[in-house]
Amino acid sequence: MRKEVRKVPGRACVGLVMGWNDDVIKAFRNSKGTKNYWGSKLIILHSIGAKSGETRLNPVVGFRNEQGWRVVASKGGTPENPGWYYNLRAHPSIEIEALVDGEIVTVPVTATEIAAEEWREAYDAIASEEPQFGHYLEKTDRRIPVFQLTRR
Repeated sequence: MRKEVRKVPGRACVGLVMGWNDDVIKAFRNSKGTKNYWGSKLIILHSIGAKSGETRLNPVVGFRNEQGWRVVASKGGTPENPGWYYNLRAHPSIEIEALVDGEIVTVPVTATEIAAEEWREAYDAIASEEPQFGHYLEKTDRRIPVFQLTRR
């Protein structure tokens, strides 16, 4: 099945990315979270568009901790933040879908960006668990944001 490609100024191949996200989300839901590249770490953000106000779904890697999950706005180390970064900043009360105790559950969370003084420790812990995130820092000059998603 061929995905439609929409040209958006400043953004390449939006349709392909959205199609890929849709495929990842479908596989996650159909397999109850067991069949995807990131395994049980995959979560689906249900953010609210900063400009549109519409619900946006984004599959991301979620790193579990005692407060909930941490997510990294890496966009693969590109110079710009992913769109969902701005959504979480504008509307921090969201829901996520996550694999919890063998079931996909919807969890209401509040997203808080990790402060600069805590960022290095948080990012280093993530990179030690998933080394590719350390490589993303080598590809960009920006401080890649990390959010704590805390259950409400």
